[in-house]
Amino acid sequence: MIKTIPGGVYPTMITPFTEDNKVDYNAVEQMIAWYTGKVDGIFAVCQSSEMFFLSFEERLELMRFIRAHAPKEMAIVASGHTAETLDDQIEQAKRFIDTGIDSYVFISNRFAKEDESDDVFLQNVDYVVSRIPEIALGIYECPYPYRRLLKPEVLGTLAKGGRFTFLKDTCCDADVIRQKLAAAEGTPLKIFNANSASLLQTLRDGAAGFSGVMANFHPEIYRWLCQNFREQPEKAERVQNFLGLTSVTERQIYPTNAKYYLSLEGLDITPVTRSRDYRMTKSEKLEIQQLRGLTADFKASLGI
Repeated sequence: MIKTIPGGVYPTMITPFTEDNKVDYNAVEQMIAWYTGKVDGIFAVCQSSEMFFLSFEERLELMRFIRAHAPKEMAIVASGHTAETLDDQIEQAKRFIDTGIDSYVFISNRFAKEDESDDVFLQNVDYVVSRIPEIALGIYECPYPYRRLLKPEVLGTLAKGGRFTFLKDTCCDADVIRQKLAAAEGTPLKIFNANSASLLQTLRDGAAGFSGVMANFHPEIYRWLCQNFREQPEKAERVQNFLGLTSVTERQIYPTNAKYYLSLEGLDITPVTRSRDYRMTKSEKLEIQQLRGLTADFKASLGI
């Protein structure tokens, strides 16, 4: 039976590394504890996790650890979908599914090259999906190595098949998301916006929640908005203004800045990354310190 994925906030989980560039499982466990009570689920082994810079065995071991240490009530969707050939994608998906995740999330750009048509994309999706176990599936419009945005009619085709329950949308356009919501109406598929600036509008239109970078900084505020936007519309506008403006932090050196933020939260986590130079300037560190102070003040004003 395909499991329903609850709506809400799903941070794109980052991967901590030790100073000698190995996955730091002590810090991973601390991160899971930090997320607990603040989020509705975790999007694990995704681009924020630097999955393209992890070997398959590293990705799989990391997924097993997260599933084993996360609370049973915490939904876990996960990707790790980096293989080039469709048959390799099938075998790797099966091994991830065996870890007990709630939903396996495919990367949209893995199913067709940038110059290939939506027909090729849909044929390849069907080939892979028909060969893996009955589990809730998701799809993520990952920007790397290229961003393949799903047209509303393509998403509608996937949604009507009944297997897809999760979309991490990265189009950053509330009007387009509204069209996607209409295309998926009446199906199990839920749309999670990755864009902070358009979040409130998309929630009003029917989006299920938020799955993005900034849930690694102040997930409780995103959760407040997802839970209260209908009953407290005026306060929701103020919260949206805060989230939209502070999301410019993404343009800093991410995920290094998220790791630095979490270290300020008391986690034993290094700034080491594999995907880019991890050294932050003094000014960038001050910006993150000030974001944390502003976050504390804003949370207090919301009573969270």
